[in-house]
Formats: sequence, structure tokens, C-alpha cells
Amino acid sequence: MRKPVLFILAAVLAASVQIVTAHAKDQALPEVGQPAPNFALPSQDGAKISLSSLRGHWVVLYFYPRDMTQGCTIEAHNFQRDLSQYEAKNAVILGVSVDSVDSHQQFCTKESLSFHLLSDTGHKVVQKYGSLGGFAGVTIAERNTFLINPEGIIVSEWTKVNPARHSAEVLATLPAGQGSNSASSAR
Repeated sequence: MRKPVLFILAAVLAASVQIVTAHAKDQALPEVGQPAPNFALPSQDGAKISLSSLRGHWVVLYFYPRDMTQGCTIEAHNFQRDLSQYEAKNAVILGVSVDSVDSHQQFCTKESLSFHLLSDTGHKVVQKYGSLGGFAGVTIAERNTFLINPEGIIVSEWTKVNPARHSAEVLATLPAGQGSNSASSAR
């Protein structure tokens, strides 16, 4: 009886690895120095947020796998904790996952998050940013972050980030003062 169950589990795991590998081959991260791909997505309050509407601000665009999971909660709490420091540097934080608006609304309410979480259920923006992945046969966003300057250019990117220290890494990269457009690549 155990052999068939183990065989099925092994087959499911192998299929999941193939899905993740296929996603990775089909997409590439936008490069530092390039204009950030524009988008418009609904946030937890139902309002559409577009990247182009945020010109003049630094944008921290972070992709995360799932609402209400341990790593994603830690990462969101740290961004929330540091929100006033981001605002002092003229920066806006946008979190993106493939979860629904309702899921984002519940996550923000439960965790007292006040920045925008954007819903990309169609996976278009996640794919534009080379961040579409999968785990155990479920499509998710990979944990990647892009720092976009006030002119709309990607100036830094982080892949496979550590959620516990990521906000501090991004803050250290943002220049002091309002509207400055220089930052180093953290690629």
C-alpha cells in the first residue's frame, strides 16, 4: 500500500518542479536601468493602482507568494513597521501577489497593514516582472523586489529575499531626501 502512495507523491513533486522550471524559462527579470513595466491592478480597497500614477515617487514593488503565510506576514510587518521611514524618503510600498482582492483585504485587516497590496489573479504583472513561480502545483509569485526611481526606471532589484531583513535592505538602498534619483544596484 505504501509504494503506490509514495509513487504518487513523487510524481506530484516532479510535476511541481517541472512547472516552476517552465515558469522560470518563460520569463526574465526586467533589468536594472530599464523602464519599469507599467501596470494597473486593484488593491485591497478595490481602487486601481497604476505605476504611472506614482511618477515623482520612489516605488518599492515587492512580489510575495501568499497572504497569511509566515514569511509573507513577517515581510509585510517589517514594511509596515518602517513605513514612516519610506514616506520620509518619498517612497511608496506596493506588495503584489496572485491572491484575490478579498484575500488582501482580510490580510490587511488581520495584520493592520496600511500600504497597498495589489491583486494579480491573471498573473500578467507577476510575469512581466519575471516573478511567476509555483509550489506544489500552485501558482504563486516569487519573493522578488524592484526599486523604481521617480522617473520610472528600475534602479535595484532583489531576488529570493529573506523576509526578516528585507525592509532594512531596501531602506539602506533608498537615498535620503525627497525626489533624489540615484541608487545602487543590489542585483
